[in-house]
Amino acid sequence: MIMKEVDFLEFIVSNLVNNKNDIVIERSEDELGILLTLKVNKEDMWVIIWKWWNTINSIRTLLRLFWMKIDKRLNLKVLD
Repeated sequence: MIMKEVDFLEFIVSNLVNNKNDIVIERSEDELGILLTLKVNKEDMWVIIWKWWNTINSIRTLLRLFWMKIDKRLNLKVLD
């Protein structure tokens, strides 16, 4: 089974946050690549961004590696 990038991101984030039902991920694609927009509960924002300074960068790295095989650029934007 091939996991889609949205499912992969949801899997990672849902294992980090407490409010799993508040995870919203939007996907858009253009000639530059794929953009995933992530929104989580405000109480969980610190886990994604501030708890460990490298958490969001690590998630971005995993997502880029996920799509490296098919030569697409993948970016992640976190909304607050």
